[in-house]
Formats: sequence, structure tokens, C-alpha cells
Amino acid sequence: MLDLVPITDAIGTEVRGVDVTEDLSARDFDRIYQAWIDTTILLFRGQRMTQAQHVTFTRRFGELVSYTRAEFNEDAHPDILVLSNITQDGRLIGSPVSGRVWHTDGHYLTTPPAGSMLHALEVPPVGGETLFANMIAAYDALPQATKDLVQDLEVVISRVRSRPYNYPERPPVTPEQRAEWLDVAHPIVRVHEVSGRKAIYAGGNVPWRIVGMPEERSAPLVTFLQEFSVWPRFTYRHRWQAGDIVLWDNRSAMHCATWYDGERYHRHMHRTTIAGGSTPPVLGELADAVAGLP
Repeated sequence: MLDLVPITDAIGTEVRGVDVTEDLSARDFDRIYQAWIDTTILLFRGQRMTQAQHVTFTRRFGELVSYTRAEFNEDAHPDILVLSNITQDGRLIGSPVSGRVWHTDGHYLTTPPAGSMLHALEVPPVGGETLFANMIAAYDALPQATKDLVQDLEVVISRVRSRPYNYPERPPVTPEQRAEWLDVAHPIVRVHEVSGRKAIYAGGNVPWRIVGMPEERSAPLVTFLQEFSVWPRFTYRHRWQAGDIVLWDNRSAMHCATWYDGERYHRHMHRTTIAGGSTPPVLGELADAVAGLP
């Protein structure tokens, strides 16, 4: 029997009593989908999906998109990105290090992804957790004066400037990358396309700038918003187990991967991504009715 259990008071729902590889009734999926929208992340424990089942289950939440590190996509299912430090025949089979700073996926895109689903296949016994923060809860807790200040502001996301902060071990940005990685501006207050609720959307810990504001003023404001968003009261640290599935709403949650000893342990995961602007699925009794049509 489906059971939806809050993970913390501020963020997340654990979905119990379901096998995601089996058919979920439209009514049960309606409840699961609404919990995702309301609490920003979903956790399913003890799930064993094939790659095809992973893709099928993700598609229930929206259209799929692949936008980064295509060299690590699964050959048979290119919608799946492999995150792994395992090597075969002398080469990595996946991306070994990713997202070890607070961020929202693809925030440097004009239309960032709506969400991501991560399926844990092999995890280290220590380390390698993922932190999640509820940006809607953080916005709700802002003083009214701050809400009024940032309501109509836009933050400039610069992939070029973020590179040395996010990946200091990687080579400098090339002229070709600099020409391709154009800055993108997004509202600091993001309105969720489904719920209509407001969230702080100020990136992670990179010193972004605000459109039309001198950097000596904008940097402290952005830094305050970023640090406020990840106060412990808004966050959850997920300690992975093999068979876990976590689906996060990129429109309302930031996340951050943590370090683990990659020399001693393997961490192997599959990720699918839901496209921004995806049409919400048809839910509830209407979906049941549609499914019954010849």
C-alpha cells in the first residue's frame, strides 16, 4: 500500500509500499507527483530498475532531455547519464566527479531542467552523500523587506566565471568554450510553473552578479541569499543505499554532492533529466479514464 512519509519538516517525501517497475495506478501516481511538487524531493528505497524501466518511470514526470557530458551517456539508452568512478579497459565509464558545490542543474541554460532522477547502483560505505535544500521554504522564511528588494531582480549565471570555483582541477576555459558559454540571466525569485510558489533562485556558492547593480552591492546580496538558502532548517543530507532512487525538483531544490574516497570505493549511479517546460502529466481520475479508452 502506498505510504508517503515526510523526510524532514522542511523537505522531502519518502515513498513507501511501491515497486516503480510495476504499473502505478493514476490515482497513486497523482499522490506521488503532488508530493514531489509540494516537498521538492522524493525518495524510493530498495528499487531495482533496468535502464529501460528507469527511462519509462522518469517519463511519467515529464519529457526527457540530455544536456551535458554526452560522452558518458549509456549507448543503449542515451537519456541515461552514468555517474561513476569505475574504469573498464583503462577508461572511466562515467563522470567521476560532479556537483560538489551547491547548485541547481543546468542553471546556465536559458531553460534549465525541471528535475533529475538518480538511481544508486553501487555506493561507498562512507561519504558520497548528497545534500538537498528547499528553496521555496527558504524564500518563505525571508524577511518581507528582503522579498521586496529581490522581487524583480535578475541574477547573471556565468558558466565561464563559475568554472574555476566549481572545477578548479580542470583546465582553463578555452576560447571556443568562452564563445559558446554565454551568460544567462534568471529571476532571483523563481515562480514554480506547476505550484505557482516562489523560490530563491540564486545559484550555489559562485559570486554571481545582479543585472543593473554594481558588483560591490550585488555580490553581498547574492551571497546572503545563497547562504540563507542552505541553512540547516531547509536542508536534508541523503545517505545513499544501493537501490535508492531520488527525484529532485530542480525548480525548487538545490543540491550538493559530497566527497568520498574514490581510490578505495566505487560510486556508480544512473541519472535521467526532465526537460524544463515539460507539460505536467495528466493526473487522477482523468488519466484513469484516458487509459481506459480504446
